[in-house]
Amino acid sequence: MISRKQPVIFCDFDGTITLSDNIVAIMKHFKPKGYEPIMERILSHDISIREGVGRMFSLLPSSMKQEVTDFVLGQAGIRAGFADFLGYLRDREIPFYVTSGGIDFFVHPLLAPFDIPHEHIYCNGADFSTDKITITWPTPCDEHCSSDCGMCKTTVMRQFQTSRYERILIGDSLTDFEGAKLADRVYSRARLTEKCQELGVNHTPFDTFYDIRADLIQREGDR
Repeated sequence: MISRKQPVIFCDFDGTITLSDNIVAIMKHFKPKGYEPIMERILSHDISIREGVGRMFSLLPSSMKQEVTDFVLGQAGIRAGFADFLGYLRDREIPFYVTSGGIDFFVHPLLAPFDIPHEHIYCNGADFSTDKITITWPTPCDEHCSSDCGMCKTTVMRQFQTSRYERILIGDSLTDFEGAKLADRVYSRARLTEKCQELGVNHTPFDTFYDIRADLIQREGDR
């Protein structure tokens, strides 16, 4: 059956577009005193991602902005096939949104070479106007989410009505799982694949964006 809905893609950033989680990499590299217990509490779900990330960055002085940015830009690789994948989507006029729990001061520079519209990039912000880095949260959870996500991916997805859109999610971690439950199609890797398998959520594993592009082309042919 031919889908008459408009495909729209929501793509995670850390560990999906990039090869590693940049927030984790920042903390492990700069080692601000007291970050490890906070990270452990995030991983054990004792505190929310929003609370934990905010606390960890508040351990870093704002004067380190350029140093931290340079570190991320120097170590964060982009997953193979990303540019070609975006070209494929543009040719077919498929909207692409980045839904990232990352921070604007490194997300935007890393994505700058790919000409993604600024309004299509959802991420958290950073305020360097005081002594310590303060994280800001421009896309909080709506009334349907109580997870205190920080940047709430399901809030973004719910802006696109299921009657009009085929919602496609690309992700790698447990932070993408709530979105995966809302999506019509899921491309997964790493922990997201494990969680989808565990709870029976339909998904297509991938390693590179070439894999996703090939699957979309095949589905297009099947139609």
